[in-house]
Amino acid sequence: MTEIFREIDEELRRDNLLKLWARYGRYVIAAAALALLVAGGIVAWRNHLQSKREAQSLTYASAFALVGAGKNADAAKVFAAIAGEGGGYAVLAPFEEAAVLAKSGDEKGAVGVYERLARQADVDPVFRDLATLLAVMHELPGQDPKALIGRLKPLTAAGNPWRPTALELTAIAEIDAGDKTQAAAIYRQLAAEPATPGNLRARAAQMAAALAP
Repeated sequence: MTEIFREIDEELRRDNLLKLWARYGRYVIAAAALALLVAGGIVAWRNHLQSKREAQSLTYASAFALVGAGKNADAAKVFAAIAGEGGGYAVLAPFEEAAVLAKSGDEKGAVGVYERLARQADVDPVFRDLATLLAVMHELPGQDPKALIGRLKPLTAAGNPWRPTALELTAIAEIDAGDKTQAAAIYRQLAAEPATPGNLRARAAQMAAALAP
């Protein structure tokens, strides 16, 4: 008798499972298919990114090859294209583009690239500040020195990694503006700060002495 009841119980369970499968089976299949698609998509996306990085690396190297061959205009175009693609080289490429433009004598074009980079909200502040620093460097002398000093002021704050160079450029702008006294004070400050790199500290001390009344 016990065996009969067991068989009946198994049949009931099987019947319930069949009913459940008939009702929900398509959802189980759909969920499984979705999981496979998601997993496949992740793998495909990773492969795509890896392939894109490799391709971008080769393009980046080809741009340097163009620079080495003296084809600066072509190299600048390649660097600009890389910058527009995004990815790992998208921040470095504009710096290289601007450097090539400056090397070719296109200071205005180089400054434009630096200023555009300095305004990009998605770029790390350290790189934005560096872009500002390099833009000002290419505009000295010649542009409004007081305006350049204003642009450099945030970079001269304590803790900014570009503070020493920003202070030196500020001193140069002060000289360009005719204020040698203020320039000398900045150079003395640079020479006294322990965080100032050795070569810059020595140069600042020399400039402070040269500008002393």
